[in-house]
Amino acid sequence: MTSSTAADYIEDVSPGSGALPPRARYASPDAKSLSLNGSWRLRVSATADAEDDSFAGEGYDAGDWAEVTVPGHWVLQGHGSPIYTNHLYPFPVDPPHVPTENPTGDHLRVFDLPSEWPSDGGAVLRLDGVESCARVWLNGTDIGEFKGSRLPHEFAVGHLLKPSGNVLAVRVHQWSAGSYLEDQDQWWLPGIFRDVTLLHRPPGSALDFFVHASYDHVDGAGTLRVDSDVDGRITVPALDIDVATGESVTVAVQPWTAETPYLYDGLLTTEGERVPLRIGFRTVELSDGLIKVNGKAVLFKGVNRHEWHPEKGRALDLETMREDVLLMKRHNVNAVRTSHYPPHPAFLDLCDEYGLWVIDECDLETHGFTEQAWRDNPVDDDRWTPALLDRAARMVERDKNHPSIVIWSLGNEAGTGRGLTAMAEWIHGRDRSRLVHYEGDINCRDTDVYSRMYASHAEVEHIGQELDGGTLKRRQLPFVLCEYGHAMGNGPGGLADYQRLFESYDRLQGGFIWEWIDHGIKDGRYAFAYGGDFGEELHDGNFVCDGLLFPDRVPSPGLIEYKKVIEPVSIDGADGSVRVTNKHDFADLSAFAFQWSYQVDGETVESGPLTVPPLAPGDSADVKLPAPPVESEGAESQWTVRALLAADTAWATAGHVIGWGQIPVTARPLPYVSATAGPVLGERRITLGPASFDARTGELKSIGALDVTGLRLDVWRATTDNDDGASWQTDIRYGLLWRKFGLHRMRHRLDGVELSEDALTVRTRVAPAAWEIGLATVYRWTSDGSRLRLTVSVAPEGDWTVPLPRLGIRFGLDAGADRVKWFGGGPGEGYPDTKSASQLGRWESTVDGLQTPYVRPQENGARADVRWAELGGLRIDGDPEFWFTARRWTTEQLDAAAHRTDLTPGDTVWVNLDHGQQGIGSQSCGPGPLPQYFLNAEPTEFSFVFSEAAFSEAAFSETPETS
Repeated sequence: MTSSTAADYIEDVSPGSGALPPRARYASPDAKSLSLNGSWRLRVSATADAEDDSFAGEGYDAGDWAEVTVPGHWVLQGHGSPIYTNHLYPFPVDPPHVPTENPTGDHLRVFDLPSEWPSDGGAVLRLDGVESCARVWLNGTDIGEFKGSRLPHEFAVGHLLKPSGNVLAVRVHQWSAGSYLEDQDQWWLPGIFRDVTLLHRPPGSALDFFVHASYDHVDGAGTLRVDSDVDGRITVPALDIDVATGESVTVAVQPWTAETPYLYDGLLTTEGERVPLRIGFRTVELSDGLIKVNGKAVLFKGVNRHEWHPEKGRALDLETMREDVLLMKRHNVNAVRTSHYPPHPAFLDLCDEYGLWVIDECDLETHGFTEQAWRDNPVDDDRWTPALLDRAARMVERDKNHPSIVIWSLGNEAGTGRGLTAMAEWIHGRDRSRLVHYEGDINCRDTDVYSRMYASHAEVEHIGQELDGGTLKRRQLPFVLCEYGHAMGNGPGGLADYQRLFESYDRLQGGFIWEWIDHGIKDGRYAFAYGGDFGEELHDGNFVCDGLLFPDRVPSPGLIEYKKVIEPVSIDGADGSVRVTNKHDFADLSAFAFQWSYQVDGETVESGPLTVPPLAPGDSADVKLPAPPVESEGAESQWTVRALLAADTAWATAGHVIGWGQIPVTARPLPYVSATAGPVLGERRITLGPASFDARTGELKSIGALDVTGLRLDVWRATTDNDDGASWQTDIRYGLLWRKFGLHRMRHRLDGVELSEDALTVRTRVAPAAWEIGLATVYRWTSDGSRLRLTVSVAPEGDWTVPLPRLGIRFGLDAGADRVKWFGGGPGEGYPDTKSASQLGRWESTVDGLQTPYVRPQENGARADVRWAELGGLRIDGDPEFWFTARRWTTEQLDAAAHRTDLTPGDTVWVNLDHGQQGIGSQSCGPGPLPQYFLNAEPTEFSFVFSEAAFSEAAFSETPETS
């Protein structure tokens, strides 16, 4: 005979008991509410049955319990530790059972009702998010228990309330049967992490309602109908609408789109209350094999967004959510997939207001079952179907009145099964005004969109050409990359190449970068901690840090690159004119002002406005530029044309740059040094023009008064997350291959030092131990007396089957070399497949300012297409252009660092001047760099000219900007 305990509900596959049916979320000015957020008492036990339920009764003394903040996670407030896994369950997989060791947090809050709290009607207690299972008592009465961490649960409590001394008790278990449905790639963080609210429900108040607001793009009419469980009237003053609930009315309206988020203020009035409505008229349909809104196919330029704050975890406040939306809008993002659960409802309000397309995703992922070939997967087990349907209903019913939501998603990485089919059927039946998405449904049996993750460029083009095969239904559906461009560490690379495909084939309707923000936890030991830093038994390291924002919400170079790649206006041209193309789906260009500037050798000499017609979406115009304002013979010159906001908007101020383009006029003259000074051999030194060399080794020692250390060929970079790839990948992972062939430990053999009448030549062989491959390298030094030219010739030897990480020279300068000025790409870093946002100009920075603070240190900070750079009194001109990097630690130290705090500045500034860099790619989860971005080992020659720097450090600007 099996015994039962009071905690059997933890392992019950049902969604819970006692909660009210899900409904639309709203706030009414006629209904009082009381926030129960704030300071709560907490007791954490190691197991689910370590304590009895007496704490839930009135009069219990919890004075010796800890205090925590709700919303919050107790493990981020000093009680236990967070756990990070990507997909492995951090407990034995034996559904629906969970370990006896099950951290359990008993939460207590005593509250009084406000004096003005009405005595009539009822009341509802709402908990918006609790991980992962909760049991709730009010004044000693057990009112229910639930699972579904990122979903709202409400309980009728009016009959239990008293004027003062109300005791709300919530017992939260870290592990439950629900945990098997919540195996998302994120930290496991137990607690009450969203709002807790008491809501008065006046007699005759609205229960649930559904706003149907469609738009006919042919005649410009909107049709409104509000279905309500309680009869009432709908008024929309701006549209002169006053109709009963359930009745339809059609009027001329301004439609809602992510580009033009027009909302009408309305009111649902029932006998007991008024409910404010924010109504957006729009129609979503699958038509001609495309996702169309208001009759037009849309192109998603999206991001996947987990909720995250580096100190509060998933307990976000309104201003943090607003900051996310504003950053998205300012970086040209137009869509969000709420990976992998419905967000805080306030985030969707912001998406409605500011304008973002939303794929709202259900709180469902069972990814860990892939380790057992999906055996026992809950989504294919009928016992779990009620829980799945409950999760679908709680998402749809809560969020159904948001115009920003255009697609419902069943969840993520949960395999396939009958439960998902049941969810899709229920959603299709409940809401026919939106489409249904699920990436795991490869044959699109239950979905309206063919969705994939991390498909290569070649495969995406194949799909765009409709050559991918599959079922007949799938071949007739639009394609979306629900995840691509894995933004882990330095990268992602290849975004511009994906965007060109999206814009070339109608079937390809864009995608969503993985992901929005690094989930680093602020930690004094490491700056930001990641998986394994809390002693987890299983963890996936820094795979949790794969965002376009750093944990403190500072944009990474990846976000700057993405903004450029997806800009809604393209600008290019030649021969004195510029072609402007409107890439919006709905808006014309009337909101933009255009400006030209003319640069000579990177410096702006004149600028002015440019008149561009308010082009309709998809239209282009050729606009003549003025005559060049100055003669630029013997110098490099170009036009830069920018599209700016003409006036303040809700999300940015006038002058905010939307897009830009640069049009070359005259080419750069290459640096030339006539070899008029010859080398002079001394006892220990060779002198050549301003430089001195070691007489035995030919090693450069100084240029003028400036000491130089260790100049030699360099092919190694501290591998990026994308270089290293993911453990499950079968494709070539170049970081591993580079280490296998010893490119991180190259040895330099001196073969000869030769003096001629006009040159010093040093011959070497650079090669790794244990392999026959090598690079025959010749350094040829010449001078005209004041300048020094180095020409490096590299010839591969042996069978090179792997590209190089980088190819150039490295040397050290005194630590006092702090300030950098350069003419080239900037202001931020750029690599062969990540430099769309690299703008040619003159830039300034400190050495420290050149560094990109990735949570896990790795190769970073290279400035692309550099013509010349000045640092510490030294000027370097390149022939041809080069990549420039400077840092206060060696590449080897950078490579060995696991956290930012592992890097300590030394007494040398190490400078890399690279002829080439390997592309970055996205192989931390997706494909590696495209072949055109490989740095293949082949015969190569490049040159640098060294001279005294012309600029004064005293005039240096601390903020990088064009001069």
